[in-house]
Amino acid sequence: MRRMVLNAALGRSARVRRDPAETLALWRKCIRETVASADTEPDLRDWEFIEDLGFLLQCFAAVPELTPLGWTLQLRGAVHRLENRLRVKWIHAQNPLVGAAPVERPIFIVGLPRAATGLAHRVLAAAPGHRAPHLWEMQRTGLPRDDAARGRTATERQVAALRRLAPDYDAVRPLRADRPEEHTAVLWRTYAPLAAAPLPEYRTWLDQQDATGNYEYLKQVLQVLQYGAPPRRWILRFPGDVAHLDVIRHVFPDAVFVWMHRDPVAAVPSFCSAVERLTALHCKEFDPLAIGRTWLPVLAESIERGRKLRRSLPDDAVADVNYHRFTGYPHEFAPRLFERIGAPWTVSDRNGLNAILDEHRPGHEYAMDRYGFAKPDVEAAFGDYREQVAALRG
Repeated sequence: MRRMVLNAALGRSARVRRDPAETLALWRKCIRETVASADTEPDLRDWEFIEDLGFLLQCFAAVPELTPLGWTLQLRGAVHRLENRLRVKWIHAQNPLVGAAPVERPIFIVGLPRAATGLAHRVLAAAPGHRAPHLWEMQRTGLPRDDAARGRTATERQVAALRRLAPDYDAVRPLRADRPEEHTAVLWRTYAPLAAAPLPEYRTWLDQQDATGNYEYLKQVLQVLQYGAPPRRWILRFPGDVAHLDVIRHVFPDAVFVWMHRDPVAAVPSFCSAVERLTALHCKEFDPLAIGRTWLPVLAESIERGRKLRRSLPDDAVADVNYHRFTGYPHEFAPRLFERIGAPWTVSDRNGLNAILDEHRPGHEYAMDRYGFAKPDVEAAFGDYREQVAALRG
């Protein structure tokens, strides 16, 4: 009911998105206002970023079933991303020491979605000497001390509103302002928008893009967040990073990857179920079969690309973790993971693990055939990757 009322209230203001020319004009108006209120001028790379966001907005505007709420979420998100980028740019320009500081030995948690990447993120990030960016920090990076509390509160209100509007999505993909979160809040050339609506043009465009700018900007954000604080090792998570291991090692030469492995026969439909919940927030009607047609190849191609890329990495650059072992016997396998990445396992870590496990939500039920594929389809898409996962389980 809340969602229906909100869509009705936003309907008039969101009608502009039905006209591509008006959509572009609205985005340009938002750009002018955002740049005018910033303390810095966009450079060539910033304008490329702006054009990318504009293209994504046009792709969303072309979705016939997009709700006023879905459009409003995407437009406001694009404006906030631009505001944040210009603020990060200004901070680096004002203080060259920010960008001079290295981001040393970051950990990137990669693999399939729904493979306990979130659990691994929280466990690793909670250790002394480690650090993970929180959602509010990535959305409002580098706010002055007096404004930081207000920025955090604003993000908390946003995620609280999302929980009220989509409690079923929160049940499988909880977002919290002050907890470690995926850095898709910083990256912009990723497959993440495909989880909100069917975007075939964006999907085609994405395959042609260079991801280097994503990670260069991520590095700038991390440098702002770490400046003036005691040095700690960054723990970062986005499953889709698995397709860009080479680019990440180019930008972060000593990066280490924690690759979470789960049988795709279980992971892919579980993820499609989570996608369906987010799509329902953005679209009045949608086809679950289309979700399967989109995501089975996207995830299979990401994993296959990652498997090829890792062949050129040194052995100590990747730590392989089996989903069932990590979730079934965390007190045995969490210490092994720490050892593998060169981090000590302490009494504090052990006690912290218990607290994290108490809050961990079990997996949800899903029906594979709802998304138009069966076990043989997944097996064919992922080839012998399932054998690798099974070997790790032992």
